[in-house]
Amino acid sequence: MKGLAFELGAAYYKKGDYPKAIDYLKKAIAADPANEEATQLLGLSDYLGGHPADAIPLLEKVQGWYSRANVDASYILGICYIQTRNYEQARKSFGKMFDVSGDSAAAYLFTARMLLRQEYDPIAEEYAQKAAALDPKLPLAHFLLGELYLYKSRVPEAITEFQKELAINPAHAAAYYKLADAYSRVQRFEDAERVLQRSIWLDATSTGPYILMGKVLEKKGEFDLAVRALQHAATMDPNNPTTHHLLGQAYRDMGKKEEAESELKLAEELQNRQNSR
Repeated sequence: MKGLAFELGAAYYKKGDYPKAIDYLKKAIAADPANEEATQLLGLSDYLGGHPADAIPLLEKVQGWYSRANVDASYILGICYIQTRNYEQARKSFGKMFDVSGDSAAAYLFTARMLLRQEYDPIAEEYAQKAAALDPKLPLAHFLLGELYLYKSRVPEAITEFQKELAINPAHAAAYYKLADAYSRVQRFEDAERVLQRSIWLDATSTGPYILMGKVLEKKGEFDLAVRALQHAATMDPNNPTTHHLLGQAYRDMGKKEEAESELKLAEELQNRQNSR
């Protein structure tokens, strides 16, 4: 039946059975070489099946986005370039995705973010540095470098990069939060509290700064204030085990044994629930 191979290939793609999807989609393309949706689904199946090199020529042919794929094929093409270490083509692909020149500072920054997500850390650092060099006032370039250095426990470098980001982008709440995280790791708790308060002033909807504030205040011995911050975080997100664990520690430091045991038990239950998922 005409079109049957394509429909079976699409069905196996949706099911996640990529080897069978590849078999049927190849038959569909042999029967109808002009079927762009089949070409795209075959490229995506190759990528998701662990064959990025095979996916690239197929996805290069099709720059559209078909709803049956449930992903943006342009994004997957860029990731395929990364996985085959063709970073220049990846940069051009992401630049096209975001409507900027492939040689622009923004394209280097977008690619650095994607590289970091794929755990290509050394190249991500190189591309983020290139972005900052091409445009010293480009927002988020120094923030990305700071995140990378913090992840690598290169804390002094992370602090420098977050400070540079805030000099360019002084209303960026997340940069204050990450800077506070870096300060807390080198026990600069007064500085951490100061910049955390700025993060909360700018964005009171995120639980991260409240949790870190509770942790910092607990380290400073200000247990009542720590509990207040952590209780606020727990109200915002009752199912975060970290919040309840820190609350348990704070209560224990205050000598409130029952409250401490209750919070620590709840933290363990929530963590086990998350792990089981």
